[in-house]
Amino acid sequence: MTEAMEKLAGALALNNVPHNWFKVAYHSNKSLLVWLDDLNRRVQQFADWSTEFDTPNVVWLSGLFNPMSYLTAIMQVTARKDMLPLDDMCLKTEVMNVFEPEEQTEPCEAGAFIYGLSLEGAGWELGRNGE
Repeated sequence: MTEAMEKLAGALALNNVPHNWFKVAYHSNKSLLVWLDDLNRRVQQFADWSTEFDTPNVVWLSGLFNPMSYLTAIMQVTARKDMLPLDDMCLKTEVMNVFEPEEQTEPCEAGAFIYGLSLEGAGWELGRNGE
C-alpha cells in the first residue's frame, strides 16, 4: 500500500473525511457519515432545482457551495424588479416560526425563503409569533 492509500484507509477507519477529498469537494469539520449525508442532500437540492428550472419556494442556504452568491443574486433580482440601485440594496432577515420547509407552499413575494442556518451558543423557541 502506498502512503496515500494508508492515509485514506486511516481516515475512513476513524470516520473522518480524507483531506485529499477537499480538493474536489467542500471543506467541513463533520464526520464522514454526516458529511456524506450532507453531500447527498446538496446533490438532491441541485437535482430538484435543475429539473424544474425554477427557484424553489425555500432554499437550503447552507447546502449551497457559495451561499453569498445566492444572497447577492437575490439583491440583484430585487433591484432590477423594483428599479432600485444595487449599491443601495442590503439584506434584511426575518425569522419565521416555520420548522419544516415543506410547510411554505407559496414563494416569497420579495426576496427568498431560506433554511439551514444555525445558532451557536443559543437556541430558538418555536411558537412565539410576533415576538
